[in-house]
Amino acid sequence: MLRLAAAAASSPRPRLAPPPVLLRVRPTRHRPISPAPTTAPRLSRRRALLLLLSSLPLGCYRGGGPSLARSYASTTPAMAAPPVAKKVPHQLVEHGDVRVDNYYWLRDDSRSDPDVLAHLRAENDYTAAVMSDVKQLEDEIYAEIRGRIKEDDIDAPLRKGQYYYYERTLTGKEYVQHCRRLVPTDAPITVQDVMPTGPDAPDEHVILDENVKAEGHDYYSIGAFKVSPNNKLAAYAEDTKGDEIYTVYVIDLESREYVGQPLKGITSDIEWAGDNHLVYITMDSILRPDKVWLHNLGSDQSSDACLLHEKDETFSLGLQASESKKYLFVESGSKNTSFIFYLDTSKPNKELVVLTPRVYGIDTTASHRGNHFFIKRRSDEFYNSELVACPLDNVAETTVLLPHRESVKIQDFQLFDNHIAVYERENGLPKVTVYLLPAIGESIGQLHGGRTIDFIDPTYDVELEESQFHSSVLRFQYSSMRTPPSVYDYDMDSGVSVLKKIKPVLGGFDASKYVTERKWATATDGTQIPMSILYRKDLVKLDGSDPMLLYGYGSYEICIDPSFRGSRFSLVDRGFIYVIAHIRGGGEMGRKWYEDGKLLKKKNTFTDFIDCAEHLIKNKYCSKEKLCINGRSAGGLLMGAVLNMRPDLFRAAVAGVPFVDVVTTMLDPTIPLTTAEWEEWGDPRKEEYYYYMKSYSPVDNVAAQEYPNILVTAGLNDPRVMYSEPSKFVAKLRELKKDDNLLLFKCELGAGHFSKSGRFEKLQEDAFTYAFILKTLGMAQSLSSL
Repeated sequence: MLRLAAAAASSPRPRLAPPPVLLRVRPTRHRPISPAPTTAPRLSRRRALLLLLSSLPLGCYRGGGPSLARSYASTTPAMAAPPVAKKVPHQLVEHGDVRVDNYYWLRDDSRSDPDVLAHLRAENDYTAAVMSDVKQLEDEIYAEIRGRIKEDDIDAPLRKGQYYYYERTLTGKEYVQHCRRLVPTDAPITVQDVMPTGPDAPDEHVILDENVKAEGHDYYSIGAFKVSPNNKLAAYAEDTKGDEIYTVYVIDLESREYVGQPLKGITSDIEWAGDNHLVYITMDSILRPDKVWLHNLGSDQSSDACLLHEKDETFSLGLQASESKKYLFVESGSKNTSFIFYLDTSKPNKELVVLTPRVYGIDTTASHRGNHFFIKRRSDEFYNSELVACPLDNVAETTVLLPHRESVKIQDFQLFDNHIAVYERENGLPKVTVYLLPAIGESIGQLHGGRTIDFIDPTYDVELEESQFHSSVLRFQYSSMRTPPSVYDYDMDSGVSVLKKIKPVLGGFDASKYVTERKWATATDGTQIPMSILYRKDLVKLDGSDPMLLYGYGSYEICIDPSFRGSRFSLVDRGFIYVIAHIRGGGEMGRKWYEDGKLLKKKNTFTDFIDCAEHLIKNKYCSKEKLCINGRSAGGLLMGAVLNMRPDLFRAAVAGVPFVDVVTTMLDPTIPLTTAEWEEWGDPRKEEYYYYMKSYSPVDNVAAQEYPNILVTAGLNDPRVMYSEPSKFVAKLRELKKDDNLLLFKCELGAGHFSKSGRFEKLQEDAFTYAFILKTLGMAQSLSSL
């Protein structure tokens, strides 16, 4: 049972746009990501959304001279004039403190106000005009990025029962096909399994073609695709606006006919409860997942039974099936507390039963094997979590399997018939340890003699993937900033790993040209901050003259692990150094790392990032004149904060869907996610939190000073960070800043938090961002001509 750490399409919805690590599903919705680097939920089939967190490295080619290059203009076209938002004073009073918001009018919850839409279009037009002189470069970068992709490909097939299931991509198509083939053998699953192909193999069956379903939609995303236990039906959750409100359809896998009527207005959390029932979650008026429902196939949605209604506005619901598929778990959680109900899918009377009680400060996730529930449990005392088990018939009787350790955080676990794989973090790096379990029915005690899987890069990302419970094969994906995503099947009995799929990278990519390093910066308070570094060894000088892109996130305990992103190399191959600062507020160094970067310690996130930047400059990785920064969502808050605090330190900044109007948003419980996030940022209705938030909230701290070049993005339908936040931030910057540097705002009018949905559309956005960065550095050169 896995939970994606940052799952873009699941009920936990941080203000993120962060990276791939699979974790047991958390119900708490964040404002994240993108980052994708892309770590919080859903099995890694939807990994693409998380990769949004992997920021973009800049590019400047260091070989040859400018005389050898075709150079693009880097000046702003003379005819372009920035939009000036009208000022309509709006007074906000709290704790006797008066704030005047001249741009409050930009918030329109209906997304239909003509004045607001006209302003957003004017911003888009201005951005297009300013960037028109590097449009050829943007197109060239896009061609480079797309040229690295093998467009017609399949992922590593996963054997489930009598079928192999996999996703296929087609040349020129934006979306995937969901496919399956019969398994032509009854032999048990081994690491040597290979899906047969060719004329004598069983026919491929295309279950669902997202390209067909996406026709006529500007945005299309499937947030869940779940096959029934008997392999006869599939349920999928579809979003055609980007607002993450889904419609669920059930199809017959043989006839491909729809079964019953669609389920509307739900989250992407859906699970089968047997072959004839679905369990799903709906949201309240502020998009908080608050109700769990049981649907009988063929019946009308209006007759569905509500299994649970979570009325506490700081808690949200999540849903997950055990690896054994015998139990479903409903988790109600806030940022500090979670408790669990279970549902026995084999019983005709399907009802929820309490597994772990609601105790403030106790956080639990669970799964099942044999006659035991397995529970990961965190508390103030055991802050890095312990792993326990309890009998099905006496859940109060727990046995410690893995005790709490100060230096090792238990992040997740995955169960099998005879094994358990435990996903942990130590010294900021992920690790996977496999233990042999006693036979089902025997007593169980503390785990010993585990085998830890070895990884080779100094910094890397590893994700547990969906595996088969009735096997001894653990599937995981490994990558680093220079190692393409590689899917392995690991034999938990022998310790042998077999590579099942490595993502092709075309265009002559050679991993040996690149160096990955791990360095540490000393924070103001003496804390050591880890950084992951990537560069091409034949292009950089490491004398302070190299350009750099520094990425940061630092919120929600999300781990921004250094995974692979092919588009990055259009910039690294131009001589840029790319760095991830693993700052406090994330989860890389354990629970305390997160707690030291939230609530009344949130400023540690910002000062850590600044300290990393100054360390890199001091150690001649870059200079102020060539240092660019990037962050999305809560990472966009980071960008806004450090731009206000140290605008002199950076040449350019990219703030994607940034959470920048912190005080106003967190004071308004009608805005989606606000109530659930008081435990993350603080409740500004309390005076202490109000003034602390106000001291760093980017919109509230824009000053009459010089700022670097800035690109800000938004999505009109974004349910996590309202488009009005970045809109107001840009308007206030335009009003007050004292420089002539670029300030561009790009709002996608038909998308949400994760922007455009097609795989190639997303590449166009990367190319646009790279072109902006190169333009601001005066390095808008054609790589192909160098």
